Amino acid sequence: MTRTGPDPYRLPNAAVPTHYDLTLEPDLEAGTFAGRAEIQIDVREPLEEVVLNAKELELREARLDGRPVAGIALGPERERVTFASGRLLEPGPHTLQVAFRGALNEKLAGFYRSTFTDDQGRRHTIATTQLQSTDARRAFPCFDEPAFKATFSVTLVIPEGLTAVSNAPVVAEEPAGPGKKRVRFGRTIPMSTYLVAFVVGPLEATGAVDAGGVALRVLHPPGKGRLTKYALEAGAHALGYFAAYYGIPYPGEKLDMVAIPDFAFGAMENLGCITYREVLLLVDEERATQADLLRVADVIAHEIAHMWFGDLVTMRWWNGIWLNEAFATFMATACTDAFRPEWRRWDQFSRERSAAFDVDSLSATRPIEYPVRSPADADGMFDLLTYEKGASVVRMLEQYLGPERFRDGIRHYLRTHAYGNTETGDLWDALEAVTGEPARRIMDSWIFQGGYPLISAGRDAAGTLVLRQSRFYYTAPTQADPARWSVPLVLRCLGEAPPHGGELRRLLEGVEVRLGPEEAAGPVLVNAGGYGFYRVRYEQGLLEAISGRMMEDLAPIERYVLADDAWAAVLAGATTAPAFLAFAERFGSETDLDVWAVLAGSLASLERLLDGDALSRYRERVRSLLRPALDRLGWEPRPGDPPRTLELRALLRRALAVTAADPEALERGRRLHEAYLADPGAAEPNLAAAAAAAVASRGTPQDYEVFLTRFRRAADPQEERRYRSLLAAFPGAPEMERTLALTLDGAVRTQDAPYLLAECLASREQGERAWEFLAANWDRMLREYPDNAIVRMAGGVRALSRPETARKVISFFAAHPVPKGQRTMDQHLEKLRVNVALREREAGRLASALLR
Repeated sequence: MTRTGPDPYRLPNAAVPTHYDLTLEPDLEAGTFAGRAEIQIDVREPLEEVVLNAKELELREARLDGRPVAGIALGPERERVTFASGRLLEPGPHTLQVAFRGALNEKLAGFYRSTFTDDQGRRHTIATTQLQSTDARRAFPCFDEPAFKATFSVTLVIPEGLTAVSNAPVVAEEPAGPGKKRVRFGRTIPMSTYLVAFVVGPLEATGAVDAGGVALRVLHPPGKGRLTKYALEAGAHALGYFAAYYGIPYPGEKLDMVAIPDFAFGAMENLGCITYREVLLLVDEERATQADLLRVADVIAHEIAHMWFGDLVTMRWWNGIWLNEAFATFMATACTDAFRPEWRRWDQFSRERSAAFDVDSLSATRPIEYPVRSPADADGMFDLLTYEKGASVVRMLEQYLGPERFRDGIRHYLRTHAYGNTETGDLWDALEAVTGEPARRIMDSWIFQGGYPLISAGRDAAGTLVLRQSRFYYTAPTQADPARWSVPLVLRCLGEAPPHGGELRRLLEGVEVRLGPEEAAGPVLVNAGGYGFYRVRYEQGLLEAISGRMMEDLAPIERYVLADDAWAAVLAGATTAPAFLAFAERFGSETDLDVWAVLAGSLASLERLLDGDALSRYRERVRSLLRPALDRLGWEPRPGDPPRTLELRALLRRALAVTAADPEALERGRRLHEAYLADPGAAEPNLAAAAAAAVASRGTPQDYEVFLTRFRRAADPQEERRYRSLLAAFPGAPEMERTLALTLDGAVRTQDAPYLLAECLASREQGERAWEFLAANWDRMLREYPDNAIVRMAGGVRALSRPETARKVISFFAAHPVPKGQRTMDQHLEKLRVNVALREREAGRLASALLR
C-alpha cells in the first residue's frame, strides 16, 4: 500500500530496495571514506524520482539504470536526497548507482573513528559503525527505515595488514593496488539498514569456536586475547540456548563479536557482527567481580537474543523498538540464569525492575510504546522503561501464561514473521493463538499507558480480603488518576497447607477484587513469587503479620519486594524515615544478597539527609544492623563459598565502611587494598572492589594519586572502569576538581566521560561543585560527547537534594534543553524534586528520632 500525504520523517514507499552492493574505502589517517552503492530497487508504481536518506555525505554522481540522473537534490533538514530520473520509471526492477564521500566522525555514530594506544605507546585507528537508530544514512545513502529490508553485499578496500569484518563471511580477498587489498563479504539475509556493520583496523581474532555449527570468534585490539575466553564460553552457550528456545537455527552464517575501544552504547546487535564496548566483552575471569561477570554474560546474551528477535523478525517502525529491547533483556536474563544457575539471575533481576519502578513512579513517565515520528523520538526510546519495565511486564506475562505456553507462542511468532517486519500486536496475537489467553487485552493496559498500579490490601469488618488498584506516584497529582490495568495477581496464604496455602491467581481488571476468608485466610502475601510489576501497600495489621514471619514463609525475592515497596512508600511520603529504619532493622537475620542490596541502597539514601550528631547516631544504628550479618557470614572468604556469598560479603563490607563509617571496616578495607596493589591475585575480586570503594570514601590526596595511576595503567577493562569511577568518590574538593578536569582534557574517553560526570554529581560532599562544572562547560560537552550520552550525564542530578541547588539545576535546563531525550530529562528533574521533598519532609524528622 502506497503512503499518502506528506510525512517529514518517512520515505515514500513507491520504490523499495531489494539488494545493496556497497563498496567502501576508509582512509584511517585522513579520517575520511569513499564509497559506491549499487541499490536494486523495486518500483511499485510509475514515478519520476527516487527518495532516499542521506546525512553528512557528499554525493558525487548517480545513475539510474546506467544513465546519469537528471538531478540530485539534498534535503538536510529531513536527512533526505532525491534523485530525479528525467523520465518515467515504470513498475519493476531498477538499479540506482551512487558515488559518495564522507568523514569518519568522532561522535561515535554512523561510520566513525575509534583509537587506542598499544603497549609500546603507538596510537592506532579503527573505522567502525554504529547505525542504530537512524545513522546508516551517515555511512551510505539508503532507505533508512526498518521496514525497508534488503540483502547486503559489502566490499571493503583497506590497507594490507589490517583486518576487516562485516555481517557475512569473507568470500574473497584480492590485491587492490599498491599496499591495498579488497575484501568481499557474502550476501546477508534480508535485514534493516541499522543492522549493517563493517569494521576495519589492526584487530586480532581468536580461533573460531564451533557453537552448534556456528563459527564464533572474538575480535579485539592487539594484546588482549587473554581476555576473550569467558566471552567465547558465554557466547557459545547463548547460541545453543536460543536456537533451542526459539526452535529455529541461528539465522546468520557466522558470528563475530568485536571489542571496540570507543563505543557510545553498550553493544549493538548487528547480524553476524556484534560490536561491544571492551568492558562488556573482554574480561579476566579470575580477577573480575561477580557483578562484572554477570554484566558481560547478560550483554552477550542480550545481543545474541536479537539475532532472532530483532534481526530475523524486526519491528516495522521505531515505536516497536521497545519490544525488541525488552524481549532481548528478558531472554538475556533467562539465558544467563541457565548459564550460571547458582547466580539466581531472576532474583537479581528484581534490582533492575526497581530501577524501572523508580522512573515509572513519576508524573513525567511515559508509556512503554508511544508514537515515534522523528529520529529524536526514536533515540528517546532507549531508556529504563524500554529495557527494564518492558522486560518486567514480559516476564509477568510469561509467568501468568506459563513458561512452556509462552515459549510456544514466541516460536509461532518467529516462524510466522521470519525475514519480515511486525507491529507489537502481532506478538500478542501469536500468544493468543497458541494459549487462548487474552494476551493483547492484558498487555495493552501495560504498554500504552505510563505508570503502574499500587495494590492496597486489607480486610473489611467481615474478614474479606479487599484488593484495590490505583496508580502509584511519588508525588500524588491534584486530581485522581483513572488509570487501570489488567493485573495478573498472585497471592499466597502464609503458614497454611494447600489449598489455602497454595497460590491464588486473579486477573484484576476493575478497581477491586474481594476474597472471602474461606478462600484467603490469615496473612496473605500479594505478589507471591515477586514477579508482578506492581507495588503492594498492606494495612498495618496485615503488614505486621507478614513481616513477623517473613524469614520463615517468604522466599528471598518476596522479602526483596517487601523491602523495596517499603522504601518506595518513604519516597512517596506514605511511610516515615524513622518507621522505615525500624522496619529495616527487622532484617537482622537476613542472608540473601538481593534483599541486602535493596536495604543497603535505601540506608545509604537516608544517610545523605543527615549531618552532625544525628549522622553519628544513624551510623551507629546501621552498624548494629550490618555487623552481626557480616560476623555471621565471616569477614574473609571461606573455601567453597558460592558466588552469591562472595558478592554478599563484599556488599556488607562496603556498606559498613562507606555508609556506616565503621572504623574496623575502613581499616580492613585499607589493608586489603594495599595487598591488592602489591598482588592483585592475593585478594578475592569482590572484596578487592569493596576495599577500593572503602579507601576512596575517606581517601587522601596520596590515595588519589594511587587510584589515578591504577586507572591509567589498568590490567583489564573492568579494573579501568572501577578506578575511573572511584575517582568521583573522593570527598575532597581538590580531588573532585582534578576528576572533573579529566572529563574534558582527553584523559577519559568521550564514551566514558559523561558517565564519570554523572558519578561526580552523585558525590555527597562535592555534588554541588560537580554541578557548577557541568553548567559552566555545557556547550563544550555538547560538542565533544556522543549525543546519546548527554541526557545520561545530566541524569546525575537525580542524586542531588538540596533546595538551592535544585533551583539552579531546574533553571539551567529550562534555558538549555538537552538535544536528545527531553522526556528523559523531564524525569530526571522530577526525581530531583522528589529528593528535595524527601529531605524537607524527613531530614528533621529522622534527626529528631535519632537524637531522642
